[in-house]
Amino acid sequence: MTDPKATLFRFRGERLGHGDRAVFEALDLDIRRGETVALLGASGSGKSTLLAALRRQREALCAWCPQEQALVPMLSVFHNIYMGGLHRHGTWHNLRTLVRPTTADRDDVGRLATDLGLTDKLFTSVDRLSGGQAQRTALGRALYTRRPVLLGDEPVSNLDEHQGLALTRLALAAHDSAVVAMHDRALALACFQRVLGLRRGRLVLDAPAADLTLTDLDGLYR
Repeated sequence: MTDPKATLFRFRGERLGHGDRAVFEALDLDIRRGETVALLGASGSGKSTLLAALRRQREALCAWCPQEQALVPMLSVFHNIYMGGLHRHGTWHNLRTLVRPTTADRDDVGRLATDLGLTDKLFTSVDRLSGGQAQRTALGRALYTRRPVLLGDEPVSNLDEHQGLALTRLALAAHDSAVVAMHDRALALACFQRVLGLRRGRLVLDAPAADLTLTDLDGLYR
């Protein structure tokens, strides 16, 4: 019988970086199934590098919400969200959906769009959205992937406090496990089980969120 808390990601003395440039010289880290992990640290601390390495380890299990969103500007909110589920359908179905979505697909994506506050934008092209609406669309695409692990790089940074909290909770509830990079310390403490803190390519904090305060996290940004 599979242990539901078995190790999901593991690094032992790993060197992570870009080409010849190392960001982490010798990373030791375990993340177990079922954990929700907030990844905190100043810009350039290594959050995106670590997320990329996590994704390489378990790509088939991971829904991915990148910081740059990577949406297709001339396609609608519907089509950009639907792209998260391309792997669940054949080529012919996907091509037909580009031109004439089925009622079932419209309803399926539409329910998610409602949860994201995008119902009235469902067939609006992404290039006509606000920054917050585009970010919600990118999060919707990740949710529509319907894979058990969420990896996110600042997925709610353009949203106000209340939207960010609601959609973070929505995203976490839809996945068995999650690792999400963010700068919002209060959101990290409110929504996640575990906090990892990075500084200049080093893991300097690893603790249960329930044991931390905002003051404990201040040092990550000095």
